[in-house]
Amino acid sequence: MVRKIITGDDPRLRVKSKVVTRFDRELKALIQDMLDTMRAAKGLGLAAIQIGVPLRVIVIELPPEDGDGKSRIYALVNPEIVKMEGEEEAEEGCLSLPGIVGEVKRATFVEVRAQTPNGKKVRIKANGLLARALQHEIDHTNGILFIDRISDPAKIRYIEPEEISAGEI
Repeated sequence: MVRKIITGDDPRLRVKSKVVTRFDRELKALIQDMLDTMRAAKGLGLAAIQIGVPLRVIVIELPPEDGDGKSRIYALVNPEIVKMEGEEEAEEGCLSLPGIVGEVKRATFVEVRAQTPNGKKVRIKANGLLARALQHEIDHTNGILFIDRISDPAKIRYIEPEEISAGEI
């Protein structure tokens, strides 16, 4: 089911999300709704708080690579970054801040500790777009928006939402 994405200065976007302790059908339904909502909005990542649910849950779907035709889907519960390396600046957008993009400095490599929707503990080592998306979505679980990470206001641009490319978060 596609849910409404909360936007702008909605105070819920600044809430630190709660740790998930129940790995049940309700959690799996939430994750499916998040994927449906993210896809309908043509995004590549979404945190539960963006649909008004203050739980530490994120989903990311990256386009296929190496011509295999399969997108890479990540549904992570209670994710936290345990290691970061490098730094690069790239443009980001956000489904909760339509029409705004900006240059954000992020680590080029991250290691994330999380759980699957079934509660199994996992570690993900990522670079490139996945590393950026993980940092962006985990920030949401901590009440942080990408615009908070922009040091120079001149690096923020206002655009028409249809101008956002598929590569932007």
